[in-house]
Amino acid sequence: MPERVYNFSAGPAVMPLPVLEEAQRDLVALPGVGSSVMELSHRGKTYMDIHADAKARLVSLLNIPDTHDVLFLQGGSRLQFSMIPINLLKGTDKTADYIVTGSWGQKALEEAVKEGKTNVAWNGKSCNFNTLPTAADLNLTSDAAYVHITSNETIQGVQFASEPEVGNVPLVSDLSSDFMSRPVDISKYGLIYACAQKNAGPAGVTVVIIRKDLMAHASSDLPGYLVYRNHAENDSMWNTPPTFGIYLLGLVCKWLQEEMGGLEKIQAINEAKAKLLYDAVDQSNGFYIGHAVPEVRSKMNVTFKLADEALEKKFLAEANEVGLTQLGGHRSVGGVRASIYNAMPVEGVEKLRDFMLKFMK
Repeated sequence: MPERVYNFSAGPAVMPLPVLEEAQRDLVALPGVGSSVMELSHRGKTYMDIHADAKARLVSLLNIPDTHDVLFLQGGSRLQFSMIPINLLKGTDKTADYIVTGSWGQKALEEAVKEGKTNVAWNGKSCNFNTLPTAADLNLTSDAAYVHITSNETIQGVQFASEPEVGNVPLVSDLSSDFMSRPVDISKYGLIYACAQKNAGPAGVTVVIIRKDLMAHASSDLPGYLVYRNHAENDSMWNTPPTFGIYLLGLVCKWLQEEMGGLEKIQAINEAKAKLLYDAVDQSNGFYIGHAVPEVRSKMNVTFKLADEALEKKFLAEANEVGLTQLGGHRSVGGVRASIYNAMPVEGVEKLRDFMLKFMK
């Protein structure tokens, strides 16, 4: 096997090596089946068992209560930006509240305004999205259709440590970039959505966890794929699901359960990894400049800049030469971004930390 680099891409992102190796072993023919998972009918028993196992492992990992349904969809977060207001807001006289903490929250809002009334409960644009609101900062609507947040902003590197208090209003959260990186109390949410390509698997699968009662709101006049209820009633097989991606998601869940010890254990590892890099930033006397204020720093996406742009380019080039790849910040903000999702080993983060110290000297 060719030597693997330490891939700090924000997504599609690094996947657990044991998962890749198991998928590689079984790629041509699943043992006892004689066909690749990619060739199986989604209605056949072999795939349906894979589908059910992935769903059951996800329910177990996240302790998802019976009040919620798990859906495997396609279209990524971009489609969810529209499906959420179409199902929960469209055709009502209510308002949807959006707490805009970065680029992805802004994109979600831009789609919601097409479907109904919205209220920006807080917007961090004026502070360049480097912080999060306090409870006193929020201008919430008392009877809103829902309140939308982005749990972790991959571009700016800010992350909610806990959910904002929104009363009895359904809380909707884009968990794409910190999904399965820590325990979450699902009962506090009306809907959670996450594209898989950060922590849960490959690009192509989107997980939606939705409170069952919220699925009744959508009009039957909507295009069929856009109605959550259709997917729930058909166990995510209203159309052909992304079968290979769901198979890999199941393997990632198995890895988290059986090799990593569950979400509490992976959370502790993730926090230790993030501390290695933030300590290097904080102790650099301004050589490295962190974007997010310390209290709200992301444990998934460590964002910083160097004071000199030419030096920044040199940093990225030399890092790439030693196998530390995909460290460039998002094209909209520049700088450096180290995405240290679940599958990034501690050794990779230590190597980056050591490189940062050596480069600074």
